[in-house]
Amino acid sequence: MSYKIYDGEVATINEVARKINESCVDAGWYSDLETGEPIKRNFGEVISLMHSELSEALEGWRKNLTDDHLPNRKNVEVELADCVIRIFDTAHAEGLDIGGAMAEKFAYNQTRADHKLENRKKEGGKKI
Repeated sequence: MSYKIYDGEVATINEVARKINESCVDAGWYSDLETGEPIKRNFGEVISLMHSELSEALEGWRKNLTDDHLPNRKNVEVELADCVIRIFDTAHAEGLDIGGAMAEKFAYNQTRADHKLENRKKEGGKKI
């Protein structure tokens, strides 16, 4: 899979994750603010930050808000983008192959009986 990114080049998901992580490192998110020394981020805190982006997306959707910083965009789409940015940053920082995992998981989900429309319609099927 490849996607166009902000500077117009075509990149894989893992390359986008690398660029996002590099930007976060450059911004000091992986450094002690006092000493500038590298730090290992607390994984639980990072997951909580992802969760907070999803909560903000839900609130934006519930209230049909426009984003404060990008007024040409709905808040829900900006907050979902924030969550993806955090996920990609963390995936690269942790050395994970997020692109490969996404491709494999998507392919697997296409074969799952519980993801087929006819099974979802059945009693006890996945409704949401």
